Amino acid sequence: MITWILWGILTAVLVIMIVRRFVNPKFLTELTQDEFIKGYRKAQLIDVREPREYDGGHILGARNIPLSQLKQRSNEIRPDQPVYLYCQSGTRSRQAARIIKKERETENIFHLKKGFKKWTGKIKK
Repeated sequence: MITWILWGILTAVLVIMIVRRFVNPKFLTELTQDEFIKGYRKAQLIDVREPREYDGGHILGARNIPLSQLKQRSNEIRPDQPVYLYCQSGTRSRQAARIIKKERETENIFHLKKGFKKWTGKIKK
């Protein structure tokens, strides 16, 4: 009996973790590349990948605040301006959005659908 309860709890925790990782929170707007291009020049464009990924190529005008450093560097993000996030695939930018929402209490958070790997716009190496 106790084994079944433990398995149930473990399964529930696992499902919650998977959903949180892959489902966009309600405050985060997912944008296609065209939508992203229309707005990112008037916003804070943040690449949340690690520095070696960023140095390998990034969207022109982006600054690098890796997800691993985001809590410590959240004061670099202005809460009064829109935030445009991207990572390699979209997973880390979702996680970054949760941190920014909590730390900076900003409402205008957007991220690039499918991330940098699908980006065909201008890049800087």
